Amino acid sequence: MTGPRKYVVAVSGGVDSVTLLHMLTEKIPEQLIVAHFDHGIRDDSREDAFFVRRLAEHYGVIFETKREDLGQAASEDMARIRRYEFLHSLAKKYDAAIVTAHHADDAVETVAINLTRGTGWRGLAVLDSDVIRPLLDMSKREIVEYAQRHHLAWHEDSTNASDAYLRNRIRRKTNALTDDTKRQILALRAHQVDLKRHIKSELESLVGSGPTYSRYFFSHVDHAVAIECLRYVVRGNLTRPQAERAVIAIKTAKAGTSYQAGSGVSLRFTSRNFKVELIK
Repeated sequence: MTGPRKYVVAVSGGVDSVTLLHMLTEKIPEQLIVAHFDHGIRDDSREDAFFVRRLAEHYGVIFETKREDLGQAASEDMARIRRYEFLHSLAKKYDAAIVTAHHADDAVETVAINLTRGTGWRGLAVLDSDVIRPLLDMSKREIVEYAQRHHLAWHEDSTNASDAYLRNRIRRKTNALTDDTKRQILALRAHQVDLKRHIKSELESLVGSGPTYSRYFFSHVDHAVAIECLRYVVRGNLTRPQAERAVIAIKTAKAGTSYQAGSGVSLRFTSRNFKVELIK
């Protein structure tokens, strides 16, 4: 993380993001935009926003915030989606990269959550995207020790103790894992991330860059391969069941028709090909 590029740093006010921000201001303060999303799930969330604003002022960096009253009934997934929409809007505004404070224990938790939900292989290649995550090699314990050593202040999120959230319930179990078990899980994740990149390269060589693709190819390759190829060309926007139904449509739909595959994905058919349209 060097050079003239800007970085949108997601700061919630918790120890992880406070530590991340401190580390980055030690190196590239002039390149940072502190971003705080106030989801409005907790009554005291405005206090977090005020705390992060003061933190940005202390470091002399740009501060951006947004509040949405999602309410106490909002799911973890909804809060995450809205937060990333905000972060991506700032990345576009500043032509910047997004930086988050995900750490090694977060990776272990996310793998465990995905396994609980019955994940496929992609669910093990977690936290692998164009988002920059400098703390992935640090444990939660190491982050807290860093914050204490540098006399940093942070806000604890009161919802972290609530059993209403799956991640909190999973966290209590993963915290009980031995360090060796966590290392094994992280090694598995690293292997899957590497495998994911190889698969992506192979899929691109099979189907091309689009947006038009051969119906003949999808009709004659192995069904499982066709599903993987389709999920690649739609940029992962389809669930596996959605992709399975879409592959059937590719094989059987009449020329001149279209198929709404779900999740904003539309397929338009000619006799030989189909075109993918992603509706935003």
